Amino acid sequence: MRMKSNAAVAAFALAAAVVASAGQASAEDPEFSANFGVVSDYVFRGFSQSDENVAVQGGADMTVGSFYAGAWASTVDFGDDTGSEVDIYGGYRTEAAGFAWDFGVVGYLYPGAPDGADYDYVEFKAAASRAFGPATLGGAVYYSPDFFGAADDEAVYSEANAAFAVTDKVTISGAVGFQYLDFSDDYTTWNLGATYALTDGIGIDVRYHDTDVDDVTLAEDRIVAGLKFSF
Repeated sequence: MRMKSNAAVAAFALAAAVVASAGQASAEDPEFSANFGVVSDYVFRGFSQSDENVAVQGGADMTVGSFYAGAWASTVDFGDDTGSEVDIYGGYRTEAAGFAWDFGVVGYLYPGAPDGADYDYVEFKAAASRAFGPATLGGAVYYSPDFFGAADDEAVYSEANAAFAVTDKVTISGAVGFQYLDFSDDYTTWNLGATYALTDGIGIDVRYHDTDVDDVTLAEDRIVAGLKFSF
């Protein structure tokens, strides 16, 4: 696990260094934002990460021009001493050929994980989206050379997503994703929900999640409600 943790930290350090260099070379001042929220269940790619219990989450981001870096954390419950997930990430956003592009790296760290659990891992991301009036269509691919847990090494997650702004306060969105694993069974996951903006910085999200995984309680269909504050 130490090697994977070091890889995640190194990947983020590289991304942060790029952002810092961009800030020094750019006339643009850094922009900062933060968020905090609570969800009835932390679901990641169709699987509950909080043992179907409430999770508290929050993060902070820095953007300089097209470059960004940030960190996000959530409480988790894997039935062991692991109490949290900390994601550190960075990347580059741009626009070309009518699409918004996002290329980045994400390190997933799990403080307190038992020795040998091998939870920590890194993913590289490429995503694109395009707006068509009130609708936005997008897709993303994530690649990990050494995925979560001891069983799987290489893994690829691909996703198609869409959002539709019904009003200036209500947005309907959904996604279908495919998780490819080199040892464990591949699976499909999907979600559909709506977000309501109470104010410019406060939103409520209610979302249905499901997978095609059989006989795994944490991957069964569920409805998740969340409240998020953005600053």
